[in-house]
Amino acid sequence: MKRICLITVVLLISLTMLAFAGGRREDTVNIAYLANLTGDSALWGQDAARGAQIAVDEVNAAGGILGKPVNLQIYDGRSNAADAVNAVRRAIEQDRMLVILGPNWSSQAIAINALCESNRVPQIASFATNPRVTQHEDGQVKPWSFRMCFTDDYQGQIMASYFFNKLGHRRAALIYDVTSDYSSGLAEVIQREFTALGGEILTAQAFRGGDQDFRAILTAVRATNPPAIFLPNLWRENALIARQASELGLNVEFITGDTYSPDMFEIMPNLENMYMVQHFAWDDPALHGILRKYQERFNVTHTPELDTVMGYDQILFIKHRLEAAGSTDPEAIRQAIISSYNVPLTHANITIDPNTHNPLNKEAVIVRLSEGRQVFLERLVP
Repeated sequence: MKRICLITVVLLISLTMLAFAGGRREDTVNIAYLANLTGDSALWGQDAARGAQIAVDEVNAAGGILGKPVNLQIYDGRSNAADAVNAVRRAIEQDRMLVILGPNWSSQAIAINALCESNRVPQIASFATNPRVTQHEDGQVKPWSFRMCFTDDYQGQIMASYFFNKLGHRRAALIYDVTSDYSSGLAEVIQREFTALGGEILTAQAFRGGDQDFRAILTAVRATNPPAIFLPNLWRENALIARQASELGLNVEFITGDTYSPDMFEIMPNLENMYMVQHFAWDDPALHGILRKYQERFNVTHTPELDTVMGYDQILFIKHRLEAAGSTDPEAIRQAIISSYNVPLTHANITIDPNTHNPLNKEAVIVRLSEGRQVFLERLVP
């Protein structure tokens, strides 16, 4: 009896693993989505996966892609580069997926570049903004890597310009994560652009990912008497820094990149003096339809992460490009992505620059955190 029970348990586990791992089916269009379902980025990854699933259900209800239903498989990158590589290796080598959508972290997107290229599988990152996601350090384009968002270079220019030209700050401090490709890359651009405008970086303080006590750093920053601080970090660190700065009597304005989460207000409920560069905002009426679908599908009333929109639109984008290719041949898909022009999505129309594999002239928005949410301020066009 024990042996029979053990065999039964093993079979159940195996079937469960197969159900979640999925795999290629010849009668479907097989699309992988790399999302961080666990770890520090789980808030974003889970909603990105949900947005993608909503879109796939709609696509399949309308007849699928190229006459076949979409087989969407979600792979957990577990919020680190090593697990992202392992997940993509399984997606490509074992499950034979046609395309990899996601991830939202630059470090993960960069880590899977070589694997996608060697296997001739197009990779389309979501919110991975580091320039090296699609280009080598010498500027040479990575042939199988693309992205749906603007880059850190552009985002850093917007942050520097907004502090200098809109808010009138001529002096500022900088606090960044030296272990993060996203944070350190963005910090480099901020320093260059803010200085070029005539501003002065009073001090640049580095920390390591996972740190939670920033009081020593903030004490050093306070000694320079800055009116403002650049925070090109992830949402948790930014919220902790803002709370601890307030506790130390350092009342300044902050500006961050695209790493918002509603949970920031759990860390600091009265967070008011923080500006953010975002790819889009829920205040945009064009996004209200996705919000309604999400709330109805998952029976919730809260506003999800903006990754929901990107997950949804990435499915629409690859559907559009696969139909333009008229084929599931890897090279045909790659060429169709390269030639993307004014592809109509929910949050924007996307044109891919063939020289960089980045969106061309994509809009950004500025929001301010207030009363527990993001408040839309203005839209910026490059």
